[in-house]
Amino acid sequence: MPLNPKGILKKYWGYATFKGSQERVINSILDQKDVLALMPTGGGKSICYQIPALAQEGLCVVISPLIALINDQIRSLQAKGIKAIALTGGLSFEELNKLLDNCVYGNYKFLYLSPERLQQELVQERITQMNINLIAIDEAHCISQWGNDFRPSYLNCAILRKLRPNVPFIALTATATHKVAKGIVENLQLVKPIIFKDSFSRSNIALSVKQTDDKRYHLKQLFKNDSDTAIVYVRTRRKTMEVANFLNGKGIVATHFHGGLTKAEKEKKLNDWLTDKIPVIVATNAFGMGVDKSNVRLVVHYQIPDSIENYFQEAGRAGRDGQPARAVILTNKEDAIQAKRQFLESLPTIAHVKNTYQKLNSHLQIAYGEGSGETFGLHFNAFSNKYELPLLLTYNTLKVLDQHGVIRLSEAFQQKTILKFTTSKEAIFGYLENNRDISDIVLTILRTYGGIFDFETRINTFLLAKKGHTDEKKVQQILQKLESDGIAAYSSSDSDLEITFLVPREDEKTIHPFAKKMEQLNNTKRDHLSAMFDYIQNSGICRSRFILDYFGETQQKNCGLCDVCVKNGSEHLPSTEIKTEILKQLQQRSKTSRELAVGLFHNERRVLRVLQELLEDEAVKLNHKNEYGINK
Repeated sequence: MPLNPKGILKKYWGYATFKGSQERVINSILDQKDVLALMPTGGGKSICYQIPALAQEGLCVVISPLIALINDQIRSLQAKGIKAIALTGGLSFEELNKLLDNCVYGNYKFLYLSPERLQQELVQERITQMNINLIAIDEAHCISQWGNDFRPSYLNCAILRKLRPNVPFIALTATATHKVAKGIVENLQLVKPIIFKDSFSRSNIALSVKQTDDKRYHLKQLFKNDSDTAIVYVRTRRKTMEVANFLNGKGIVATHFHGGLTKAEKEKKLNDWLTDKIPVIVATNAFGMGVDKSNVRLVVHYQIPDSIENYFQEAGRAGRDGQPARAVILTNKEDAIQAKRQFLESLPTIAHVKNTYQKLNSHLQIAYGEGSGETFGLHFNAFSNKYELPLLLTYNTLKVLDQHGVIRLSEAFQQKTILKFTTSKEAIFGYLENNRDISDIVLTILRTYGGIFDFETRINTFLLAKKGHTDEKKVQQILQKLESDGIAAYSSSDSDLEITFLVPREDEKTIHPFAKKMEQLNNTKRDHLSAMFDYIQNSGICRSRFILDYFGETQQKNCGLCDVCVKNGSEHLPSTEIKTEILKQLQQRSKTSRELAVGLFHNERRVLRVLQELLEDEAVKLNHKNEYGINK
């Protein structure tokens, strides 16, 4: 006899009661209704489709955008003894056919797949044969062009409505404005959906933005308790290593995490962090989706995110246990300039896309009407240089072609020449005395890539050749010599990009179908970044209220925790209360006025005035390091 929803919750998850609107969502699905569930990060979205699927005969099909997220869900379900399958990776026809047979005949409860996998005819055919009780679309904001992570492939999820017209749908997301929610309903063709929206408010998280020219200093100051679990978000792989090295150098145990690590490296680093062996993880923004860790006390954004949606989802990974937590953005004027350069100036126009597509076909000698299904290796730097195409803009253009189904980029695109010096600077200069013919290139490397003695660094051999007035082959020979002489560790691949053409070459006719959509997406990205800048520059509105208003949720009361609330409140706060806070801080150890201002979130001038009063009262004293301490 099937268990009821609460019985399933208790059996597999160990909880006695649901939270938020989970129970109402589940009951609506069991009543065969379509549902749109808008819940905050940590709101327990997966339970909303997993429990009704377990409560009924048959299998639940789950569409999810990230392979890592799918794998996390599969591992979690299998650990509970629940049969689940994922269609991921480069499966052969025979392997795919066998897995689909298991879904039809093997009493599996969950089938996870990407929207791209859904487009295969074999997958669609077998879905019509399965006993499906529910279709779940996770991270559903990806289906709306107004969302922060629009994926054209998600638009084709509506094919499931045609394949299984009588099966209920549930769409779930943690980041959706009213416009995005409307787009989800329309694109998925949800039938009279019941919309559940839990408050996005996270009242236990103190939000703050710190404008500073010395981000490293303030980053260190945020770790008042060295054992606190934290995530520091950065935008590049290189920056993950730089920031992690800095923290370790200051006695704060940290590791780095990014998409370029091997599977074994990722698993070890993630496990060390999950088990609190390493409290701080410095990661790129893909990290955290599907990771179940409730005791994160601090989330730091070391660089400006590209949207409030992404920021709030990442900040929401703090304090999922309901205990006090902090989410801090460290930024400055240079950050804003870099963000505009990265997110706006590198947005491809239709003209860029058409030009790059034509040049790509010419470079690979693909004739008009040909190319579909063919795969080519490509040296990205050489291609960009040959046609004088800007690197970042060209990269983003190829991503656009990939997103709209013109080509498919392989992960090999991320593979580049890697170099790390394994000896000291002094030893290298001595080595160059005897190898003067390569000294120009080696010195160029040293000037161009800081930190190359500390960690593996991706090297642009084309750029080095250009600076050294030589050819790229010569640079590679020099790097090979450095390795053979024991000076450096070096690895490289002959082609750093693999492209599969998905449609025949038709030049403008290939680009025209998605040209208007692409311009709309570019405008959406500009709007998102503008809203992010507004949030950062805001100094008068409670940050929690600012974000909730962005998502269409009205909150009358200020949070009282964010830096804006604390600052505005401290202007009227009696000096006695600030004195009490300062003395409490100084009982731990002596601190400078700067450290106290950072730690207390009060206006620095107000802190200095109160410190002066404490000095006059002889409650505190200054030491030779200009630090304040308790006057015993």
